[in-house]
Amino acid sequence: MFAVIRLRGTVDVHEKIKETLKMLRLHRRYHCVIIPDTPSYRGMLQVVKDYVAYGEIDAETLALLLRTRGRLVGDRKVTDEYVKERTGYGSIEEFAKAVVDGKASLKDLPDLKPVFRLHPPRKGLKNIKWHYPKGSLGYHGPEISKLVYKMR
Repeated sequence: MFAVIRLRGTVDVHEKIKETLKMLRLHRRYHCVIIPDTPSYRGMLQVVKDYVAYGEIDAETLALLLRTRGRLVGDRKVTDEYVKERTGYGSIEEFAKAVVDGKASLKDLPDLKPVFRLHPPRKGLKNIKWHYPKGSLGYHGPEISKLVYKMR
């Protein structure tokens, strides 16, 4: 599972990149989506690597995203009761672990919005023109958790 965060806007951007960002549902800066690790998604990430930060997400970070930024239809927060009622898992943490392990999917929560609207990063980004580790763009690997935590 990859967490993909859009860090740059679309002014003077090539049409192919705009379309790929639209397919990933990354319409605005600081929007985040969780996608599976498939060859087609990897190709899409290769196209937009100069506009997003992405990396493998762990269960703890996914649980943090669901608890703080996860929204249901009607702008309601995701709660442990809702997860228990809809999926049978006891808490958000258990559900996040099952999603990362591949036993469940985010689609198991039917009213969950697919995009997480994040806060701008606390203490700012390194640079949005250079790639990681010198800047903030591109592939972060497991270090994407630090960026997600800054944007919680």
